[in-house]
Parts: sequence; structure tokens; C-alpha cells
Amino acid sequence: MATFVAPVESQAASERATRKQDRNFALRLVSGLTIFALAVHGYHPSAEDGGLYLAGVKRLLDPALYPHQTAFVLEPARFSLFATAVAALARISHLPLPWVMLALHLVSIWTTLFAAWLLASRISISPTARAGAVVLLSCWLALPVAGTALLLMDPYVTARSFSTPCMVFALLGALDFTEPNFTAQTRRRSFWLCAGSTTAAATIHPLMAAYSFAATLGLLCVRQKRRASRILGTTALAVAALILAVCLQIFASPESADVARIALTRTYWFPALWRWYELVGLAAPLAILAAFARSAAPKPSWRNPSERDLAQTALVVGATAVTVALLFARAGSSTHLVARLQPLRAFQVVYLIMVLMLGAKLGESLLRRAAWRWATTTLLLGSVMFAAARSAYPHSSHLELPWIATPNPWAQAFLWIRDHTPKDALFALDADYINAPGEDAQCFRAIAERSALPDYSKDGGEASIAPELTPAWKQGQAAQQRLGQETDAERLAALQPLAVSWLVLQSRASTGFDCPYENTTVKVCRLR
Repeated sequence: MATFVAPVESQAASERATRKQDRNFALRLVSGLTIFALAVHGYHPSAEDGGLYLAGVKRLLDPALYPHQTAFVLEPARFSLFATAVAALARISHLPLPWVMLALHLVSIWTTLFAAWLLASRISISPTARAGAVVLLSCWLALPVAGTALLLMDPYVTARSFSTPCMVFALLGALDFTEPNFTAQTRRRSFWLCAGSTTAAATIHPLMAAYSFAATLGLLCVRQKRRASRILGTTALAVAALILAVCLQIFASPESADVARIALTRTYWFPALWRWYELVGLAAPLAILAAFARSAAPKPSWRNPSERDLAQTALVVGATAVTVALLFARAGSSTHLVARLQPLRAFQVVYLIMVLMLGAKLGESLLRRAAWRWATTTLLLGSVMFAAARSAYPHSSHLELPWIATPNPWAQAFLWIRDHTPKDALFALDADYINAPGEDAQCFRAIAERSALPDYSKDGGEASIAPELTPAWKQGQAAQQRLGQETDAERLAALQPLAVSWLVLQSRASTGFDCPYENTTVKVCRLR
């Protein structure tokens, strides 16, 4: 009897040692790639949507901020617990908010890469394939998702920073829950991982959670044993999505001309308005995944049927999203409710699965165990994305860390405003200031911590999703449309009825107002 026990115990010990070695390697790899991803893609906490969420957190921490146009500050947090959670974390930790946001950004990257490693381990048992999947994802974290105005992950913290890893964990849980070779206890834990991740995503970003839930349901259908069940389940999901879109379109409230006009400013909602290469961004991932779905049979020793199932799930999700968008997200529709839900955002999961599969193929078939190939490929891919990141924010520090002074002249002016103007001041800027040369999409409210009339870009995005903000947005646009070219008399006539007390003008703008701050690009002036 002892002759049999010893080999069994030895084999179990060897398996435990191997699992521990794999786990330690994964932790080291993911931690290193987190720093690498930060260095490549940069960090811009107050830019784009990051500034919208940051202003909302600051308002929760200091309710005296933003007494005017408050609805535009609170809108991103209306259906999300993200801002509340971040504000609570800042209070509990007693850390300055910039440090909390930086820590959260690093945690979101690390968690996403770790979840991706676990999902890649279900795609392939090969360590080089898993490493390739996570390395490629770290290089392509800022990859644009077709023409949806989304990146896989942003270089700032938003609710999507955490709904994304939740989505990956949900897929991982669904895979393991439907794995027949796992024990009942493991499958039970996997179910709760899937359910818990989906619930967490719903509290953070309900819209992205809905698309994550749809992908998870699709995976559960694809994993059914019987072919008829797979076909029936995936077809039922696609038909349900189409029926839901039809119902939304039929029963949606009529839109006013102003609501329709602001919807049409969001061209990324409407595939018919996309450029040709953005449309390629829809077709190419589906073609790549179709190739993986055909070739991912369980015959090669390093592959797992999960690869095929994930590829097929992404195909179903992507094809359904495209169909819904083409049929119902149309600029000429009488209502834009379906377009407002942005069905093509479901392509985030399509892109993520595609990147993991491409990376696994790259690591297993090309890079293998040659260190110089890994180093060369990683540096090459990282350099391309680094150049893209720098071109997106050319007048700002690549890493806008809390201890680094900003070189951006617009941000410098906004910081002066924060330190030298009253909290109840209301500012006016050019309506499209965020796209001005050298501005780098730095959000005024997040940096200056002062109220402002609605801008065209970011506040326009909020008003397009929440039509009740349209009247305030329209009024703000009219008052700020030609702010830099108007005379002082015209500025007074447009802005005084709105109780504006300060102006931010580009330095070349002509004015007789008192401007206590001015740099080479912008000046801050008191309205008489």
C-alpha cells in the first residue's frame, strides 16, 4: 500500500509547487506590466471623462463647490456609486484626492491584467501563450474600440476603469461554472464570482454592466453541451436584443428639435456617419475572431475548447450589436433612444477577447521562450502606443502625477483660478475650449474647482444622454459661442443675465476687462 501512497503524495506536492510557481510568476508579470502600461499610455486624471468624474468626487467631498450648473457635475454619478465610493475612500484613508486617484488607476490596471491572465489560462495551458495575451493587452490598453469614442482602458480613472475588470471576472466565472470537469464546489464558487462581478459592475457603470451581462449570457449559451441548445440560446439572445430595440424605438417619448440636435452632435453614435477606417474597426475583429472560432479545436495540446467558446461568444455579441446599431442607431430616426444607449459599446468585450487571443497566438507561435523576441516585440508595440499617447496630449506631462507641476498653460490658468477666485464664482469660456490648441482636453471644473457654463464637448455629451439638461446646455452654447471674437459690450450682454462673474479667454482675444492672470496662451478676466 505504501508503494502507491508515496507516488500519489509526491505527485500532489509537485502539482502544488507548480501552481505556486505559476501564481508567483503571474503576480510578478502583472505587477511589472502595470508599471509598463502606466509608462506607455500615460496618466491624465483631469482630462476628458476623467475630469467629469473627478469633479463629481470633489463635489461630494466639498458640497460648497460648483453652486452653479450643478446638474452637469452630478450627472455622471446619477446611476453610479463610483463617485460615492471614491469620496468615501478619500475620507477614510485621509490621503489627498490626487493620490487616491493615482492609486485607483494603478489598481484598475493591475486588476484588469490579472483578470486577463486568469481568462487567458482558460484559453491555453501554455505559459508563453498566457504571457503573450497579457503582454499584448498591456501594450494595447489604450486601443480605440472602432469609432465608439471608447478605449479599452482610459489614461484616467472613471467608472469604466472598474467595470472592465468586473466584465473579465464575470466571463471567467461563467467559463468555470460551465466546466464539466470541475468539482461542484469549484463551480459554485465560479457562479458567485460571475454573479458578484456582474453586480459590482452594475453598481459602478450600469450601461457597461448591461453589455457585460449580455456577453456572459451569450457565453453560457455557447457552452451548452447540445448543439441545438447552443443555437437556440444564442439565437434567442440576439432576437431578444432586437425586440428590445424595437420596443424602445416604438415607445420612446418624442424628441424636441433641440434634443435631436444635440444627439446629432455625437456622431460616434451613428455608424452611417463613421469614416471608412472606423467601420473596418467593426469588421476586422469579427473576421479575426471567426478565424479563431474555426481553428480553435481541442486537438493541439496547448489549446482549450474555451478559446472556441469565447471567440463564438464575441462573434454573437459583436454581430448583434452591429445589427441593432445599423437598424436603430440612425441619425434620421424620429427618436434616438437606442442610439443614446450606444449598442456598439458592446465591442469592448469583443476587442478584449480578440486581443487576448492574438496575444496568446503571438506568445506561443512566435515569441516562445526567446527573451530577446519578447523584449523587442514589447518595446516595439509599446513605442507605437507611447507615440500615440503623446500625440493625444502633446502639451501636458505624459504622467500627470500629483507631485509634478503641469506645463500646460490652460491647466496653469485653471490652477490660478482655484487659488485666487471665490468658490461661488461662475465662469464662461469659449464653448469649444476643450478642443482649443494646446488645451489637451483638460476639464475646467475638475482643475479650477469652480462653476462654469456648459461646454460643447463634455457637457454636450452629458446633455445628449440626459435630455433634461438640453435647455441649460443650449443657453450656455449661445452665450459662449463666439466669446473670443466678441466685443466687451457683446460679452456683457450675453453673460450678465446668466450671473457670470469671470471669463477665460485666449491671450489673443481683445478685451478691456481687468485680467489679473495671463500667460502665453490664456488669460483670466473679471466681468464688469
